[in-house]
Amino acid sequence: MAYVISDACVSCGSCESECPVEAISQGETQYEIDPDTCVDCGSCAAACPTDAISAE
Repeated sequence: MAYVISDACVSCGSCESECPVEAISQGETQYEIDPDTCVDCGSCAAACPTDAISAE
């Protein structure tokens, strides 16, 4: 199950550099996780300062 980013995202970019498979990119209003690329490792959630990332 892929991780998702909620509306609590402040677009700080902390998660993007932590993703080992480059599944995270800047969307129109906030960062987004590609569910087909995500390997469910949780690195992004651990790096998020606003707890905006969780398992789906």
